[in-house]
Amino acid sequence: MRNKKRAVTIQNVAKAAGVSVSTVSRVLNGKVDVASDTQDRIQKVIAKLGYTSNLAARSMRSHKKNLIGLVIPDMMPYSVEILKGVNRAIEESDFDLLIYTTGSAQKKGTVLHEQHYVSLLNNSITDGAIIVASSATEFITDAPIVAVDPHAVNPNYPSVQGMNYQGAMEVMEYLIGLGHRRIGFISGRSDISSAQRRLKGYRDGLMKAGIDINEELIMPGDFTQKTAYKYARELLQMDNPPTAIFTANDQSALSVFQAAEELKIRIPDDVSVVGFDNISEARHLGLTTVDQFLEEMGYISIQMLVKLINNESLDEEVHEMRTKLVERTSCRKLIQTA
Repeated sequence: MRNKKRAVTIQNVAKAAGVSVSTVSRVLNGKVDVASDTQDRIQKVIAKLGYTSNLAARSMRSHKKNLIGLVIPDMMPYSVEILKGVNRAIEESDFDLLIYTTGSAQKKGTVLHEQHYVSLLNNSITDGAIIVASSATEFITDAPIVAVDPHAVNPNYPSVQGMNYQGAMEVMEYLIGLGHRRIGFISGRSDISSAQRRLKGYRDGLMKAGIDINEELIMPGDFTQKTAYKYARELLQMDNPPTAIFTANDQSALSVFQAAEELKIRIPDDVSVVGFDNISEARHLGLTTVDQFLEEMGYISIQMLVKLINNESLDEEVHEMRTKLVERTSCRKLIQTA
């Protein structure tokens, strides 16, 4: 499953941009004697192809750099939990860590950024790279990569993934077991496989229990607190509000807490809440959630990458992390009235 694509050369860039190699070289070296429109065209080709200048790497091709790259979308709680595991594994290894981030998972051009960073790291600086919550499915790289919780169902490289569907099904069985029948759901981004699997788990959980699916109770979230806050208020202010709300991640669940407090709705007395991820904030709030062991995912990803760097075979190309429902104080048994 590992990518075997050859690294992009300066000749490839020149051909794609319709210019000479010397012109590309002048742009790369910051020369000002190239027309601005030509510079823009060359820069776009560089970004699209994922080209990076790697003269230093070529001169040291036979030497291990003992440096691992980490491409991470942001420094929000989800990413920080993974980073904890990465850091623990790095501490136990002979490698150092170099981190790249775009600052926001919602930023435009994420795929191009990821491809550019991986090319920059793996073709010139590092022995391999970890990509967290990657949107890109193809990378041009000379060195191995491992993805943590990739957006694609079957990425073209080794990965560590949570069992999202099973985790969501367990939540639904738990809430239905508490007597809840009117359960709201705030989803994650519709283009991400983990969000799709959690939504499917929500739907299948209702169907398994013989409960009709009410589309009005399903809100199109995007994993952000801002969006979740908007939809949490919508759910809580319905004429017939849900007795429980399941959110696709803990960040969204935090917004349910915020909205409920503002509307003077008590958790869990008036509404039960369940999240997904088990970030630190979930523990502090007493949020019942699904632990997908993010820290352990980060730790295992480094172990897999180090094996690849050392030309060792992996036991499995996709390592699936089992999830576990963590019961806290944000849910209660629903007392049925006659």
